[in-house]
Amino acid sequence: MTTTASSLDLQAVNVIKGLIMDTVRAANSGHPGGAMSSADYAYVLFKDFLRFDPDDAKWSNRDRFVLSAGHESALLYALLTLSGFLTIEDLKQFRQFGSKTPGHPEHEMTDGVEATTGPLGQGFAMAGGMAVAEAFLRAYLDAETAGHFTYALVSDGDVQEPIFLGSAALFGQWGLGRLIVYYDSNKIQLAGPTSRVDSTNYRQLFESMHWQVLEIDGHNHDQIRQAIRTAQEETTKPTIIIGHTIMAKGSATLEGSEATHGSPLSEEEIRATKAKLGLSDQTFDLPEKIVAHFQSRFADLRTARAQWNTQVQSRVVDTDFATRWNHATQPVSDRTLTWPVFEQGSSVATRKAFGQCLGTMMEQLPTLMGGSADLDPSNQTVNFRNSVGIFHAQTNPLGRNLCFGVREFPMAAILNGLALHGGIVPFGATFLVFSDYERNAIRMSALQHLPVLHVFTHDSFFVGEDGPTHQPIEHVSALRLIPNLLVLRPADAKESAACMAVALAQPKRPSVLVFTRQGLPVLDLPEPVTDNVAKGAYVVYDPADSAPETLLLASGSEVHLAIEAARALPELRIRVVSVPCMELFDEQSPEYREQVMPRAIAKRVAIEAGRTDLWYKYVGLEGKVWGINHFGASAPAAVLKEQYGFTTAHLIEFLRSA
Repeated sequence: MTTTASSLDLQAVNVIKGLIMDTVRAANSGHPGGAMSSADYAYVLFKDFLRFDPDDAKWSNRDRFVLSAGHESALLYALLTLSGFLTIEDLKQFRQFGSKTPGHPEHEMTDGVEATTGPLGQGFAMAGGMAVAEAFLRAYLDAETAGHFTYALVSDGDVQEPIFLGSAALFGQWGLGRLIVYYDSNKIQLAGPTSRVDSTNYRQLFESMHWQVLEIDGHNHDQIRQAIRTAQEETTKPTIIIGHTIMAKGSATLEGSEATHGSPLSEEEIRATKAKLGLSDQTFDLPEKIVAHFQSRFADLRTARAQWNTQVQSRVVDTDFATRWNHATQPVSDRTLTWPVFEQGSSVATRKAFGQCLGTMMEQLPTLMGGSADLDPSNQTVNFRNSVGIFHAQTNPLGRNLCFGVREFPMAAILNGLALHGGIVPFGATFLVFSDYERNAIRMSALQHLPVLHVFTHDSFFVGEDGPTHQPIEHVSALRLIPNLLVLRPADAKESAACMAVALAQPKRPSVLVFTRQGLPVLDLPEPVTDNVAKGAYVVYDPADSAPETLLLASGSEVHLAIEAARALPELRIRVVSVPCMELFDEQSPEYREQVMPRAIAKRVAIEAGRTDLWYKYVGLEGKVWGINHFGASAPAAVLKEQYGFTTAHLIEFLRSA
C-alpha cells in the first residue's frame, strides 16, 4: 500500500478487518470479502470526515452514511463499535435472533444505521432522497441548522441494479452537490468476476449524467482523503468516487477471490491473515489504543453539536424561524388538517378528489414533497407542480415537486430516503398497474416503518381502452399481502379525503392510496367519515325496520353498486359494509368487528373489481365474491363494465342467486 497513512491508521484498518473476519466466522454466515476491500475508505471517512454526535445517533444535522452494499454489514458494525454505538458482544451476536447486528443493516434496530439496506441499489436511491431532503431543509431553515453531507457506499452489485442508474440520472439532474458516493470497485461479485456481466465505462456514464467522477486507489489513504475533500468542494453536482480495490484485501491466500464474497473465511485462513496483518490470534481483539486513535476527533464533534444546540436555541426566538422549525420537526401525524367538502350526489373520480385534497395539503404542509412518475395530469399532481415549483438543489431548492420521469422504482425508494431523513412529508404517484415496478421499495417502506404516501390512480379494468397491460387485476390484493402496509381504496370523494387523513395520521407505517379513473357518485355516508374509515370497515346501509339477514361487503368503486342493489332488494334485508382498508378493520376489537359483521348473518357476499381471494376471510367458504380473476381487455370502460358484470342489475341477480 503506497500511502503516507500513519502506522496507527494502517493498524486500525487491519484491526477492523480482523473484527470483520471474526464476526462473520462466529456466525458461520456473512460476506467478509467486500467488507475488507471497502475498509480503508470507510475507516478514513468515519475517522476524519463524518460529522455526527457520539452521544446521539439521531441528531438531526448529522452527516448521513448509507451502506447501500448492505451485505458488507460487518464493516459498518465494526465502525459503529469503534464509535461506541455497538459493543464487542454485539459483534459476537452477528446474525442471531434479536441482536443489534442483523445480517443486513436495519435502521430501527441499530444506532448509527441510517437505512435498512439489503436489496441492492435501494440504499443508493434512499441516500439520494436524504440529499434531496437536506437541500430543501437547508434552504427552508438555514445552512447552519440543516446543512450536512450525505455519503453512500455502493458495490459492483449495486451499480448493476437498474434502480441505481435510474436514480443516478435524477440525482445528477437535480444537482445534489452534497451527495458523495463511494463505489468500491473490486470487480468481484458472488458468482465470479464482474467482467462476465458488465463492461460499462462508469466514468463516462456518470459524467454524462452530470456527476463529478473521481477515480482513486481505494486502499490509498492519501487519495481517499483528497477525493473526499474534492467531493465536498464540488457543490453543483453529486460526486462518485470510484475506488479501485482488491476483494478481501489483506487476506493470506484469497485476495481477489469470489469465494470470500458470501462465505466466512476458514479458521486457517483467518489465522494466516491475522499473522500477515500483524494481528494477535485473539478473536474480536480491539486494542484500546486503536479505539482512542479512532475517537481522537470526538471532543471536536461534541463541541460542534453543543454549538449547534446554542445556535438553534438563539434562532427559535424568531417567530418566522420557529414556525418553519416546527413544520420541519413536528410529526405530521400530530397535526389536524382541513379537507375539501364534496357535494353529495355529484360525480367525482376519486383521483380528482385526491387532486383537490393535495391542493389543500400543500398549503397546510409546507414540507410536503413529491410528484408523479411522468403522469402529472392523470395523477392530478399538475396543480401541485405548478403551485410549489420544481425542485432543483441549485436553482430552486425550495421547489417541492420532484419530477421523477418514467422511473417508478427509483421514485418509491427515493421517497423512503426523504422519510428516513426526517422533516419531509413524502408522496409519489403513478398508475396502480405500475405498483409492480415499485413493489420492493414499498415493501421497504413497510419494513422500515416509514409514513410514506404511495398514491395510485386508475385502479381497475375501468382504465378501458389501454387494455390488459394497463388494467390492474391482482394489484390491490398483492399489496394487501405486505405486512405493516395500509391499502386504502375509497368509495367516493368523501372517503378519499378521509383516507388521506388516515394515511397522514400514521406515524410508523406507509399507506397505499388507490383511486379511480372514472367518476363515482358522492355518497350519503354516516358521519364522521374519517373516524369510520379509520376503523377500516363500517356500515353504510342497513335495511329499514328489520335486522339485516345478508351482508354485502364492497370497497372503492363497487360501494355505490352495493348500496343501489341493497335498496332494490328490500326482501333480502341487506346490510352494506364499506371496506376501505382491510388492514385497519382486522386490527379492530373483536366487539367492533362483530358489530359490523355479526357472525349470526350467514349469507355473505362481497364485490370488488379485482381478485376475489382475500374477501373469503370475511364471507367464509360458503360465501360468494364477485370480482375479476382474469386479465382485462382493450375496450371502452362502459363496455367492460357490462361484459364483466359490474352493474347494479348484474349485482342484483348475483345476490338473488347467492
